[in-house]
Amino acid sequence: MLGSRIDALVAGERAYRIRYDWVPLERISANAAIADIASEDQTFAEHFGFDLEMIRKAVDHNAKGRRIRGASTITQQVAKNLFLWSGRSYLRKGLEAWFTIWIEVLWPKSRILEVYLNVAEFGRGTYGVEAASQRFFDKPAKRLTRSEAARLAAVLPNPRRLRADRPSAYVQRRTATIEAQMRAIGGAAYLKQL
Repeated sequence: MLGSRIDALVAGERAYRIRYDWVPLERISANAAIADIASEDQTFAEHFGFDLEMIRKAVDHNAKGRRIRGASTITQQVAKNLFLWSGRSYLRKGLEAWFTIWIEVLWPKSRILEVYLNVAEFGRGTYGVEAASQRFFDKPAKRLTRSEAARLAAVLPNPRRLRADRPSAYVQRRTATIEAQMRAIGGAAYLKQL
């Protein structure tokens, strides 16, 4: 959030504002939690902060010279969003790994998910699922439907370019894929594993 605010100030954007409203996990729709897990980290309940299979696949993919593919788990994203800066460097990745280990040791999965849902950027200046739900659907995060939650999750790879309020064909396809993944991982029953 601080980085976005500084970028806006440097660009001279006086109208820029941050939308943010922390809510506890109990006030967030299970649909939102499952959609984010389905789109970002389907093995969230099983791993200890790192999805080694996804890391291996990303390394293989990236070695072929294709567009860079990441393999960050929800816990790694929490570490980056809370403690670090954006960008790619070995130093940042090393610090991210260190923080990821400590987050996994100190917090239960439900707390990690709660923090992620409250700090993820869902659109320019819009942080957390409550602010996103209010901005894009004019309702609290507790009332998000499966499709609305999937659409919010669909913009997470690049929330400054992808739009939940005016979804491109790509966002619409990704939304449908996330809804299918939500069903495949077991829907709200998946949360009982946490």
